[in-house]
Order: sequence, then structure tokens, then C-alpha cells
Amino acid sequence: MAQTTSVSELIKQKRNKSRRMKLEKGVPVLLFLAASVSVLTTVGILLTLIVETVMFFTDVSFREFFLSTAMQPLNRSDPSFSILPLLSATLLSTGIAMLVAVPIGLTTAVYLSEYATDKARRVLKPMVEVLAGIPTIVYGFFAFTFVTPVLREIIPILDRTNILSPGIVMGIMIIPMVASLSEDALSSVPNSMREGAMAFGATKLEATIRVVIPAALSGIVASFVLGISRAIGETMIVTIASGSNKNLTFDVTQSMQTMTAYIVEVTSGDAGAGTTAYYSLYAVALTLFLFTLAMNMLAKYISKRYREVY
Repeated sequence: MAQTTSVSELIKQKRNKSRRMKLEKGVPVLLFLAASVSVLTTVGILLTLIVETVMFFTDVSFREFFLSTAMQPLNRSDPSFSILPLLSATLLSTGIAMLVAVPIGLTTAVYLSEYATDKARRVLKPMVEVLAGIPTIVYGFFAFTFVTPVLREIIPILDRTNILSPGIVMGIMIIPMVASLSEDALSSVPNSMREGAMAFGATKLEATIRVVIPAALSGIVASFVLGISRAIGETMIVTIASGSNKNLTFDVTQSMQTMTAYIVEVTSGDAGAGTTAYYSLYAVALTLFLFTLAMNMLAKYISKRYREVY
């Protein structure tokens, strides 16, 4: 005998189906709103920076900001605003950091990818990545209380606050980023390429240097660029260990101030709200934002342009 369905059950099933259809239509909207949070946040930050920067440039010319050499925002008699001293300190600290992070990070990646056993890799890779979890303020105090005194024993003319020791410590902080991303790029190279190189008589080292690294070069270079972006935006290490002197110099033994450290100084209350010195932090922050954005876009371009697909 055929099973019959009552009218009430049919109505209930139709209602349930209608609810499921509404839920299915609502899910994409919720997912879109969630995905839009980061975009809207970025747009909000950018609009804030642009509006306040326009207020700054109503009092200060582009020529003074980008071409003059003195940065004295709190000088009441003759204030001056130049990005160059802050920019030179930022680039110096970033360069020092990359001189530390690139060779150590790449060497670590090559070892983990090409030479370490599975057991050693499972132990060593998390240990390297632990460095990324240390708060940057701890790195800052480490640079100020340990690295600087050690360096002053080697370089007596080194100031108590300088750009050399925070640059070195930033390099140590960036090592996990360079090592992890480079190791992922090296591991993605097919084993057949390694085996083919060694079949032609290449040693393990020759296969690594001449075959594996060139094949993974896009990912490796992208990790370097992202490391530069991370170093440019670092705040607490340079705030604690590099000092607050706004010197336009390339002497790494002297006290200097980076763009991020300047922002911290101004926001600490030294400049009154609504003053030109106060608005200058937005001009510096916008410059920093553009630098970081350019580095991220460059890393993405390199990764897409030179990526090898196997």
C-alpha cells in the first residue's frame, strides 16, 4: 500500500525548504560582509591618513618636507619638518636587519629543506618559528640592555642608543619569516629536478645551488621583500634602542630616529592636538603606509611574475 503524506506534513516540509533557501541566500551575504571588514578597515585608515596629511601640508610645503634636512617639530621659534632624517634611519635599520636575516634565514631554509631529516625538521622548524612569537618590546629591551653593551665593548665610539643594535635584533626577529617562506618555496621544487641534477654528476650542494634555489627564486625573493616590509614597519625595537635624535647621517654608531619611533614620540603627548607637529605624524604615517604597500605589492608581483609551476 502506498504511503500517503498528510496536508500538514506537506506544509511543514515546504516551510522547512523555504527556510533553507533563505539561509542559503543569506550565507553569501554574511561571508561577503566578513570579507569586507579588512577592506573597509584599510580604506578607513587610508582616508584618515589622507585627510590629516592634507591639514599638515596646508602649513608645510612639499619642498620642505621632502627636500630639507632638519626635523625639529617641537622647536617653538623655528620648527622644521623633513622626512629625510627619519627616512635615512628607517632605511639604515632595515638594511642592517636584512644583512642579518637574509644569509641566516636562507641558510636555515636550505638546511631544513635539503639536508635535515624529517625528525630534525619537525624539531628545528618550530624552534625557529618560536622567535616570531616573542613580543617586539622584549626584543627592544634585549637590544638596549644586552646587544648594545656587547657592541660597545667592540666599538667604543658606539652611542648608548644607536641604529646598529636595533637593526641587528630586527634581523634576528625577521629570520623566522625569511626561513619559513624560503623553506616552503624550496620544498615545492619537485624531487625529480634534484634527482636529475645528481644523475648528471652534481653533488648535493651543487644541485641545491644551481638547480633548487634558482627554481624557487621567486618565493625566496618574495620572502626577502616581505622581510623588508616587516623591518620598515617595526616600532618597539627602534623606539627603545635607537634613540630620538633626528640626525640625517649614515653613521650607524649614532643615535637616530625612525619613522615609527617618531610617530610614537608625537602620540605620547609632546605635541598638542591640532598643531602642525601633531599633523606631521599623519604625514609620516602615510609615507610609511605607502612604503609598506609598495613592498607588499612588489612581493606579490615577484611571486606571480617569476613563479615556476610544476
